[in-house]
Amino acid sequence: MSDQDRYILQGFDEYIRQGEPLQRERSEAWKVGMGLQQVDRLNTSEYLYDTAKRHIEGEISIQEAKQLIDSYYHSSAERQNGTNNRTEEADKVATRITELMQEHSFSFTPAQYLSIHRRLFDGIFKSAGRIRDYNITKNEWILGGRTVYYASADTISATLDYDFKQEREFSYADLNIDEAIAHLTRFCANLWQIHPFCEGNTRTTAVFMIKYLHTLGFNVVNDVFAEHSWYFRNALVRANYSDLTKGITEKTEYLEHFFRKLLLGEEHDLRNRVMHIAWRQKNHNEQVQSAKSAEGLFSKCKNCTLNEVAVLRAIQRKPSATQKEIASEIGKSERTVKSITISLQERNILRRVNGKRDGFWEISDMPSP
Repeated sequence: MSDQDRYILQGFDEYIRQGEPLQRERSEAWKVGMGLQQVDRLNTSEYLYDTAKRHIEGEISIQEAKQLIDSYYHSSAERQNGTNNRTEEADKVATRITELMQEHSFSFTPAQYLSIHRRLFDGIFKSAGRIRDYNITKNEWILGGRTVYYASADTISATLDYDFKQEREFSYADLNIDEAIAHLTRFCANLWQIHPFCEGNTRTTAVFMIKYLHTLGFNVVNDVFAEHSWYFRNALVRANYSDLTKGITEKTEYLEHFFRKLLLGEEHDLRNRVMHIAWRQKNHNEQVQSAKSAEGLFSKCKNCTLNEVAVLRAIQRKPSATQKEIASEIGKSERTVKSITISLQERNILRRVNGKRDGFWEISDMPSP
């Protein structure tokens, strides 16, 4: 991420820290929408940032923000000269991602996946929302110019149907959080490897996973996707590449680090260069120290389920939250939240301080939000 883009994204932090709840929600969505453009090394404009601030402050709706961006590029002399097409793509797609992040509708189907691609890239790619009909390769920097083997064009629909069916029938109920994250990581990697679209796969997969994780109780519209989207893409590449003749195997650990930071707030070294197939760790102590910094987090919650961790993360963000507020945050019933909080208290992971009315939750051995 360039210094300019990092500076622009940091401009939303004041709204996130001090703004009203709606301003915080909108700011987080804009950070994700703009940050995800780094997946394809695109930069957004200052005009988009100014438009985003107007939306955050309630001056305009997200629909009006989209119209302003469309009008800006329709009349822009730079666009007419064909010199600003990539920035135009970044601005439009960032705005559309922001809109999708604020919608609460979602269905876990291939049709939803295709619909997200169509909404993000309509008018940008001719094939928006359509499955590619030819085979592709991509030269990857972290693979030294080699390519991942993507699904062949004639198997895409069947492979999508199969992967969605398998995930839909899968139960996270009896998994601890480590097992659940490992499974989510593999599902995400497999979905991306199908690569059903000609362009825009990673941004589409990211939006789909954010919305899917929300149905599992996680509000993951945060700095991780905004600031580490290029790492996310490279981690997907490494999770799907092997060359046994050179001793290279598929490695999901990088993607797991990303998801553990995203879902648990753990600290991991999310540097792109460590994923390069030619990388040799020069400072072993640095790597060990990074691992130790993550090791202590959630030490008392190794056997927690996804739902239990979702409750804990909601409490991290707002220790004074009521069970009703927690239920609304994670998309579960108050009865489910009550059952989870009782279980966590019985295991000495969670306790209530100062009673029901004026009290707050206190979590053992948990990092600050």
